[in-house]
Amino acid sequence: MEQERSLAELDRRIAGCRACPRLVDWREEVARTKRAAFADWTYWGRPVPGFGPPDASLLVVGLAPAAHGGNRTGRMFTGDRSGDVLYAALHDVGLASQPTSESADDGLALYGVRVTSPVHCAPPANKPTPEERNTCRPWLVSELRLLAPTLRAVVVLGGFGWQAALPAFAEAGWKVPRPRPAFAHGARVALEGPARPLELFGCFHVSQRNTFTGRLTPEMLRDVLRTAARAAGLPTTPYTGSHDSPYP
Repeated sequence: MEQERSLAELDRRIAGCRACPRLVDWREEVARTKRAAFADWTYWGRPVPGFGPPDASLLVVGLAPAAHGGNRTGRMFTGDRSGDVLYAALHDVGLASQPTSESADDGLALYGVRVTSPVHCAPPANKPTPEERNTCRPWLVSELRLLAPTLRAVVVLGGFGWQAALPAFAEAGWKVPRPRPAFAHGARVALEGPARPLELFGCFHVSQRNTFTGRLTPEMLRDVLRTAARAAGLPTTPYTGSHDSPYP
């Protein structure tokens, strides 16, 4: 219970952050002007905290919320194409209660998994600056420290997330090899940590560019998630093809 209260407090503090003027201006401008398809929505328009249980043994680290996804709905990878892909795959392997994530009150539950990002505000053109990444890092460090008692594996989506996550792990108490391991899809790195060893996995980001071009296929994503789940001690289920794929 104490861990849950601490993570809830961290999420509350994240949602009130105004540390990066460019990101504050952008996220609030998007929330005011909206996209025509979502004209009847009240946008969240704030930093988006992590999502998932406080005793997660597997963490998925993305890049940043999408302007009309997490910035609109207030939940990580929710309401956008990337989220459609990620949560469908999590459901396929038995880590999510449903294959879709459309709003923060849609009933989605994650099993042993938490989803977060190194930058919590939607950035222009989906590109945070290095300074913004570094300014946001203490939030990820705090999240990692709170999850340390149960965390056993992490999937990092994309090279930006990988570069942002490694210093955060080091600051949170894990031993990151030197030289720092390079990002690659399927990369697997063992980190000695403050509570227990941690398995770090690399995966191409679930962006439209990657999924539409086939650089990241459904099978590739499921394979990484299933392998990471097993490293985290989580049960998985075989894919049955029981829902429509979000991939083209």
